[in-house]
Amino acid sequence: MDHVFRGWVATSVFIGVHPWLRFWLSAFTLSALTAPVTVLEAIQKTADFLAPKGVDSPRLQAELLLAHVLQLPRMKLYLNFDRALAPAEVDAFRELVRRRAQREPLQHLLGSVSFCGLDFTSNRHALIPRPETETLAQLAWEFLQAHASAEPAMLDFGTGTGCIAVTVAVKCPRAQVWAVDISAPALTLARENAARHNVGERVRFFAGDGFAALPAGMQFDLIVSNPPYIAGAEIATLEPEVRDHDPRLALDGGADGLDFYRRLAEQGGGWLRSGGQIMLEFGDGQTPAIEKIFTEQNWVVEAVRQDYSQRDRFLLAKRP
Repeated sequence: MDHVFRGWVATSVFIGVHPWLRFWLSAFTLSALTAPVTVLEAIQKTADFLAPKGVDSPRLQAELLLAHVLQLPRMKLYLNFDRALAPAEVDAFRELVRRRAQREPLQHLLGSVSFCGLDFTSNRHALIPRPETETLAQLAWEFLQAHASAEPAMLDFGTGTGCIAVTVAVKCPRAQVWAVDISAPALTLARENAARHNVGERVRFFAGDGFAALPAGMQFDLIVSNPPYIAGAEIATLEPEVRDHDPRLALDGGADGLDFYRRLAEQGGGWLRSGGQIMLEFGDGQTPAIEKIFTEQNWVVEAVRQDYSQRDRFLLAKRP
C-alpha cells in the first residue's frame, strides 16, 4: 500500500516529478478501493512531500488541511489515525495539498484565519492577518476601553479583512468604529467579517483613498493602521505565499516602504480629537525613519512597542 500512496499529492504536478510519483498516479486509480489510505499515512506522507517544497511546519500544515477536509478539530485526528479515507476525501485532500505545495497560502485554502480568538474569512482580496497584528488590535481596544468618552471613536485606516476594526468592535462594544480601504473587494470581505461577528451595524465602512473617503469634519480618538510597508523593489524577494497571493496594494509602501507613514503623519493629526492617539504597525528596521517622520510633523512619539518576537513593531504617537 505504501507505494500506492506516496504520489497522491502530485496529481497535477505530473511532468518533471520523481518517477515514483508518476507511478503512483496510475496505481492509485486502480488501487484506491482495495488499498485505502489511513489518516496517519496521509499526514506522514503529506508532511514528507511538503517539506522539500519550502512549506513551513509541514506536519502541522498536513494536519490542518486534513482536518479541514474531514471537518474535524485537528486534535481529533489523533483519535482517528487508523481511519481509512474515502475516495472523495482523498481527492479533496490531494487537491489542497497540490495547491499548498505550489505555495498557495494555507489560510486561503482553509478559507479562514484566527485573529485574537476570532475566525475571519480570508481570501486573495486582502492581506492575510498576521499574528503580530493581534498586539496592535489589543493596544487599540485597551486604549478605547480606558477612554473617558462614553462612545470613543476609532478609525481603521486600510482595513483589509476588517480584522482590527471588527475585533475592536467585539472587544469594546461602546466604541464607534470606522474603517476605510481603497479596495472595493477588500471592503466586501471586511463587511462579511463584520456580519460574521454580529458587529455589522457598528462598524461603518468607507471606500476610497484614505482620509479623502471620509465625511468632512470627522474626529476620532484613535487612528489605527497596519499600512503597506514593503519597499516596492523588495516585493519580488518575499515568500511566494506573500509575493504571489497577498494583494500588491496591501504590500507596496513605495520606494522606501514609508509612503503611508508620511501621509499619516502629515494628514492624521487633523482627524484626531484633543488627546487622540495614532497606533501604527511597521516593518523590521524602520523604527528610526518612522520616528523621524512623525517628530518632524510635530507628533509626540509616546512609545515604540515590540511584537511577540521582541522586534520593534508598533508606534504610538499623539499630538502635543
